[in-house]
Amino acid sequence: MINWVMRGAVLLWAALFAIIGLRGVFNPASYTESFGIIVEGVATNTIRADLSAFFLVSAGAAAIGALVPGWSRALLVPAALYGTALLGRLLGAMMGDMVNFAIIQAMIVEALSVGLMIGSWWVLSRSAVGRNESGAVTDNSV
Repeated sequence: MINWVMRGAVLLWAALFAIIGLRGVFNPASYTESFGIIVEGVATNTIRADLSAFFLVSAGAAAIGALVPGWSRALLVPAALYGTALLGRLLGAMMGDMVNFAIIQAMIVEALSVGLMIGSWWVLSRSAVGRNESGAVTDNSV
């Protein structure tokens, strides 16, 4: 039962961030509303490419990790991406970057995302290991 709950939570997470990524591909100015990034001139192309890639790759890896049996390690991709983003924000805060409510909110989302992905990876990777009729541990993820 917990496997289905974790898979569902990860898929909802993936859908949310896939929508954010797709919105950014088609309208990079949507990142202005969400993240306070000014999208002007040649920066538009960079914002469209880099931020959208971040969200779409993490959403795709999360969906693969949740749906494909034996591929739960794919959940470590968004964990690494969001963990790196969180560490960057923490480093920035320690170095004196401006921190407001939006930055704190982003840090909370990043921390929760890392927790969800690592927790889901843990649960789903453990469910692939089971016991056969004799009670011996077997790896069913192959």
